[in-house]
Amino acid sequence: MLILQFIYSSSQKIRMKRIGLLGCGSIGTQIAIAIDTGIIPAQLTHIFDEDKDKSNLLITKLKQKPEIVENAHLLSSNPLDLVVEAASQDAVSDNALSIIQNRKDLLIMSGGALLDESVFEIISDACKEFKKTVYLPSGAISGLDAIKSVKNELESVVLSTTKHPNSLKGAKFFEDFKINLEDIKEKSTIFEGTANEAVRLFPKNINVSALLSLSGLGSHETIVKIIADPNTTKNTHEITARGKFGQITTKIENVPDPQNPRTSRLAILSAIETLRSICTDEIKIGT
Repeated sequence: MLILQFIYSSSQKIRMKRIGLLGCGSIGTQIAIAIDTGIIPAQLTHIFDEDKDKSNLLITKLKQKPEIVENAHLLSSNPLDLVVEAASQDAVSDNALSIIQNRKDLLIMSGGALLDESVFEIISDACKEFKKTVYLPSGAISGLDAIKSVKNELESVVLSTTKHPNSLKGAKFFEDFKINLEDIKEKSTIFEGTANEAVRLFPKNINVSALLSLSGLGSHETIVKIIADPNTTKNTHEITARGKFGQITTKIENVPDPQNPRTSRLAILSAIETLRSICTDEIKIGT
């Protein structure tokens, strides 16, 4: 066992990072509570949600009360170090540039927004111009370190995701193709196509495909299969990547988050750990 001990004099003061939160729903609330309880060594100073009731409800759950700002653009005009987006792909498209221009780092939960090539290019250029960083937690899948490492030798990447139909509720896919979730009585492959198509049709259900695409072959070359299984209690993601390096196969069975079954519990834990790591001076593990 390796034990690292750091001793600080009582006169030293360490300034915690100041965090702004964009989106006060289930994911945002759990990140806020992790900050409030000290799991993430930071200060949550400002929050915003389009639904002000959600902001007000979040405040009641916290010991340290952040300020509620009036709109998303005002959020990053405050003295923050980093903004956490936990709202939607539209929130990323509408606000990421101004956040970076206001010289704030940004952690994005709705990674599917970056599959829009124009959005990706604008954000990437802004990071370089203003010397800021955008963080994308690995979310509900494993193996992204390996995929990134072999990116230049990849030949194919396939993601198969299996979820209970209830975890797919609200997806644009069902409206476009007139499919009733209640009619799915057995395990069925309901979608097979590119990651770009998957994120467009399942914007709140399959962000993992965006992260996989950005780590590897891109959204037009990454294949996604979505399987609805009324008998499962897990969100399962299987990745098969092949190339000159050999083959990578990973499988993870996630428990759906009880507050938001469209999201895996691991996705929230991944965000909390990513933010904790950003806010902590320590040994960093992984690529």
